[in-house]
Amino acid sequence: MKLIIGLGNPGKTYAGTRHNIGFEVVDFLASKWNAPLTQSKFKGMYSIIHRPEGKVMLLKPLTYMNLSGESVSALMDYYEIDIDEIVVIYDDLDLPTGQLRLRQKGSAGGHNGIKSLIHHLGTQQFNRVRIGISRPPAGMIVPDYVLSRFSKEESAEVEEAVQKSADACEFWLSKPFIDVMTKFNGA
Repeated sequence: MKLIIGLGNPGKTYAGTRHNIGFEVVDFLASKWNAPLTQSKFKGMYSIIHRPEGKVMLLKPLTYMNLSGESVSALMDYYEIDIDEIVVIYDDLDLPTGQLRLRQKGSAGGHNGIKSLIHHLGTQQFNRVRIGISRPPAGMIVPDYVLSRFSKEESAEVEEAVQKSADACEFWLSKPFIDVMTKFNGA
């Protein structure tokens, strides 16, 4: 079984914020595949989809960003999902808004959700789709910025990035992640 994880914060307060772009990709896939996240367990909402490529699980941890690893590790342990069979989708301050960067390993780079995953999974080696949200404007602190919403000017780029990220996840269902990186990096 493959596991697609979107990082974000639960609740209406955080819906549509920069930090929740991972949730948006999972929601997009759930809608596209007609697979609403109706199961609630392991401190998250998830669904299991039977696709031609095999079983796929979509997960949105509900632990809040900084504790995402608790949900992911519990679910992976229960379903015996190998680390190579996951992809994590999240926001990245160091990329221009809407740009994708895919990697198979790396540090947390200051991202608390990824810090939690690394801590709970015991490795930095897992597939990632990072979506650029750019840096905050001068005078705005990072926590306020990541919890802000995208501007109207950014919305088209963000919508396209969500779709491209979903496309990358679908491509990964039948291809090695290295091939996904080659096709989608910098998209």
